[in-house]
Amino acid sequence: MQEVSGGNLDAMAILFERYHKWIYNFLYQMEPDEAVCEDLTQNVFYKAMRYRTSYKGGKFSSWIFKITRNVFSDHIKKKKPNVTLENLVLVEDESKEDLSNEVRRLRIVLNMLPVGDKELIIMSRFQGMKYHQIADVIGSNEIAVKTRVHRIIKKMKTIYFEKNTL
Repeated sequence: MQEVSGGNLDAMAILFERYHKWIYNFLYQMEPDEAVCEDLTQNVFYKAMRYRTSYKGGKFSSWIFKITRNVFSDHIKKKKPNVTLENLVLVEDESKEDLSNEVRRLRIVLNMLPVGDKELIIMSRFQGMKYHQIADVIGSNEIAVKTRVHRIIKKMKTIYFEKNTL
């Protein structure tokens, strides 16, 4: 990204190849609509190019993930003007009928979480991000993120085992 920031825009192709699937997968977990996720992924890289001079070093994955979160937040605001990342609860993706019952139940529980909680679970469990990386992305500290993820998982277990009708 240092090269891109310095004016070598061709270097962005390498970054796109490395990170576009990772970003797309995160967005798809947040909103399972392939066309929307493709558009949002492209928008992330457009913004990365546009604001390339704001990159001041450090971990590129954290920087691009902040852009990804902002792009998704903007998308949600346009979709439903009164909805924020903190209070949005996404609905189940009914198009995946071939999922096993347990996976389906886990997806329902995940979708019952507020987006901020869902986002943390996706980053830590699905994307494999370390707590310090997540803390950097969301502007928190590692201990707070670890505690919050632990509490969310506990909440998910409670919902999973209490909701017999899922």
